[in-house]
Amino acid sequence: MKETKQKSTFFYGWLIVVGCMLIQAIPYSLAANIQSSFTSYVTEAEGFTYTQFSLIFTIGTVVSALCAPFIGKLFANPKVNVKLLYVLGVILVGVGFSSMSLAGGNIYAYYVLSILVQIGSAIVSAIGVPTLINSWFTENKGVAMGLAFSGGGIGNMILQQFAGKWLSNPAIGYKGAYFRFGLLAIIVSLPVALFIMRLPKSKAELELNKPKKNKKDASTTQSSNWGYSFAEISKSKYFWIFALSFIFVGLYVGGMAVQFIPYLQTLEKAQVFTMGSALVASAFGFFSIFGNLCGGYLFDKLGITKALILAGFLVICGGLSLIFIGQMNILGFVFAICLGVSMFSYVIGPAYMTGALFGNREFGTILGVVQIFFAIGFGSGSTIFGLIVDKSGFTTGWISTIIYALIAYTGLLYSTSSIIKMNKDNNVTETKKIS
Repeated sequence: MKETKQKSTFFYGWLIVVGCMLIQAIPYSLAANIQSSFTSYVTEAEGFTYTQFSLIFTIGTVVSALCAPFIGKLFANPKVNVKLLYVLGVILVGVGFSSMSLAGGNIYAYYVLSILVQIGSAIVSAIGVPTLINSWFTENKGVAMGLAFSGGGIGNMILQQFAGKWLSNPAIGYKGAYFRFGLLAIIVSLPVALFIMRLPKSKAELELNKPKKNKKDASTTQSSNWGYSFAEISKSKYFWIFALSFIFVGLYVGGMAVQFIPYLQTLEKAQVFTMGSALVASAFGFFSIFGNLCGGYLFDKLGITKALILAGFLVICGGLSLIFIGQMNILGFVFAICLGVSMFSYVIGPAYMTGALFGNREFGTILGVVQIFFAIGFGSGSTIFGLIVDKSGFTTGWISTIIYALIAYTGLLYSTSSIIKMNKDNNVTETKKIS
């Protein structure tokens, strides 16, 4: 009777996944994807240069990344209320994004507000989501993380349509769009923060995540306490190669994923691209859903090495598609498919690989450090791309992103393979699942 009752008990971790999907759909999408849709509208209305406005991505992302290890320590502190952290993050994103409607021609106001938005996004998404998933799931972690992060693709696909309509409507304009999006983030995400998000209350809750056949062997499959401390792993050169590789991941993402919309808008105005930038952006959001879902499965079933090889191949194909999209408009969909599916490597990748390679002992702190390197690349990538475009044009910009991708995935493949070997030499059982 007891076994039957336990089988029918709902595992709360899946409700956490739903909450994370909603967080990714609105606050994260605003901070990571929708902001770039405002670029051409704000620069034309306020007279900013492309490079000036691109700095909002650099400044906001880098400052928030520097806060990431501290945010990770907060989540790891048992005395800190996770709900309050999420409420704070939601308010920072929603109020910060809405307040950009009041910034007008003051570029420094955009920089400050971008910092607030990105710190809020780090709390609820970059650190918050993987910390919660990592805390709740010992089995099917890749699938759960893939489902959670797929919310970003769903949100991007839907919100890009609103962005296209609101920004092109003179009665709303970029100011009205900023205010509406920020308000939407608060309305949708605040109830999630208050009524869904929390850490496990007991070991009994976590037991419901383990299949019956694994419960007796739980200690040999994965311990929630397994892992390196940051002090230990920081002595390994492979960790630093792993972290440094994410600078180059950030560089190509900061150029390719952020700047493709302004690029397509430019081609539209020149009547070279007729498919519509909003359509391609929505397609990118749609395929990123599958990217995150399939990415979690790939990490779980194929292992880190093969998943990274696939992601690197798709990114390079996406970059080549952007170079020739003016001659063949259909490549817009090829780009959307390639970059959308490969999105798992930089959305799920840092969190999944950090947990799988280094364990749970100081997960939040180590992930926070890795996020700093990604953020340095992502933040500077947008600005560097803008400088390249201003001097040499978009084609040179896209070539630079392909070079970044080659360096990034070479470094990740080398470092992860070396760390997996190191873990096997140390008899880390969990490594058998990820190699």
